[in-house]
Amino acid sequence: MGFVDYLQNLWFDEYREGGDNLIMNNKTLHMVAFTLVVVGALNWGLVALLSFNVVELLLGAGDLAKIVYILIGASAVYVFLTHKSDCKTCK
Repeated sequence: MGFVDYLQNLWFDEYREGGDNLIMNNKTLHMVAFTLVVVGALNWGLVALLSFNVVELLLGAGDLAKIVYILIGASAVYVFLTHKSDCKTCK
């Protein structure tokens, strides 16, 4: 079992029996991960260009911001590992 399978089993185990639901929820997982990666990339761009951190502005510099950064990092790994199978250009 690979890392992506592990994430899908962890987050969508209850949909294993439902066939179509699993496909729909894989799309949901992909969209959430992609959105987090885009948010992270835009935030890094704003930090580099304007010294403006949107995540810390909205959530403060505490543990909640760290959790968001961890989720963004995990999403980047997920998108990287699944990109070739999801990307229409790379197929």
